[in-house]
Amino acid sequence: MNNDKYISPFSERYASKEMQYIFSPDKKFRTWRRLWIALAEAEKELGLNITDQQIEELKKHQDDINYDVANAREAEVRHDVMSHVYAYGVQCPKAKGIIHLGATSCYVGDNTDIILMTEGLKLIKKKLVNVMNLLSNFAYQHKGLPTLAFTHFQPAQPTTVGKRAALWLMELKLDYDDISYLIDNMLLLGSKGTTGTQASFLELFDGDHERIKKLDQLIADKMGFAGCFPVSGQTYSRKVDTRVVNVLAGIAASAHKFSNDIRLLQHLKEIEEPFEKHQIGSSAMAYKRNPMRSERIASLANYVMADVLNPAITSATQWFERTLDDSANKRISIPEAFLAVDGILDLYMNVVDGLVVYPKVIRKHLMAELPFMATENIMMDAVKAGGDRQELHERIRVLSMEAGKNVKENGLENNLLELIAADTSFNLTLEELQKAMDPTKYTGRAEQQVEEFLIEVIQPILDNNKSELGLKADIKV
Repeated sequence: MNNDKYISPFSERYASKEMQYIFSPDKKFRTWRRLWIALAEAEKELGLNITDQQIEELKKHQDDINYDVANAREAEVRHDVMSHVYAYGVQCPKAKGIIHLGATSCYVGDNTDIILMTEGLKLIKKKLVNVMNLLSNFAYQHKGLPTLAFTHFQPAQPTTVGKRAALWLMELKLDYDDISYLIDNMLLLGSKGTTGTQASFLELFDGDHERIKKLDQLIADKMGFAGCFPVSGQTYSRKVDTRVVNVLAGIAASAHKFSNDIRLLQHLKEIEEPFEKHQIGSSAMAYKRNPMRSERIASLANYVMADVLNPAITSATQWFERTLDDSANKRISIPEAFLAVDGILDLYMNVVDGLVVYPKVIRKHLMAELPFMATENIMMDAVKAGGDRQELHERIRVLSMEAGKNVKENGLENNLLELIAADTSFNLTLEELQKAMDPTKYTGRAEQQVEEFLIEVIQPILDNNKSELGLKADIKV
């Protein structure tokens, strides 16, 4: 390993091999050559003087890129596309005269960017579905386990562990909708020329507009896309990059919310992320079990959410048909957004797959607060026993304040039930009051909501993506 220069943490720690390959030089330049082949084939099919022998020669060398020749040429001419045109021509002497015919640099550069982003989105979608699958299993398993819910991080009416997981899952479902729509609507730039007018192709095809129109569709077909943008400048609109990173940031935000909740639950000792047998939580405090994976999710998510500004500013500041001030920013901000979300989803899978639930701690916390939440039911029971609703409401208010003071100021257990039993206004025994302390009485439709949501909303998504399930996470923890 070379330790004397900067190495991106994305390649060393966070992103999977699959995502790193999508944004690798090999994938980029091999895609350039596929696009040159698609252009040559389309031009031949539309009547230009290009031979089968030339195309076969191009195909023969589409993957064995002679980087040494390309790099040497780029050092001389300072142009990456023309350097690779030259290097490809060295390998394909019969076809060198028709490589890149009629095209501008953005033909390979921008079309490749769209192709790589689309492949990246498909990998992200695959991992998103796998997270949803794991999370739906967790939600179903714990759909009926009552737990203390919080609003403002203050104790509120109970929910269930599964219902809380369904909240995380609902956000991922919205992300799934967004990324599916985006993938389904990705278009190539096509072959638009230097300012988007296709003037060079009009010259090549002797002013035949119909053949030029067919050229774009043939290229799209050969590259596996539904079509090309009908109008553009030299580049596709950088608004596309904004849309892509916005969707990635949405996934990051959902994962961040999940990681926040897990970290808070781990503090409460109710649910923990996985902790390996020999894992060290702290260099000083040997007893520590820090939620480092959830913290890493949050850290990477912060990066992606901030990264949204890069394509947005780039898109807003392009001049007319194109400027080149997008290039340096784009080649950093777009791949890193994908690499970060890839790492986030691998971590998300890992955490959900190993979540540890502590039902006894969950019940202890819930039962400490449940007497307060049961007061409305207790009041109704007391009214049935002959009490006055308004008087009982006031007595409950006074006794609740007293019980709250015992807990907060004196460090005692919640004794509200004992205080109510001792108050003759209620005419209820402690045994009768304790019967009202069944947590399942206070979780409403939480369990039913989980079942309905998983069956009606999530299961169809999983059924439609069966081939994508079972992906193994490739992460370093």
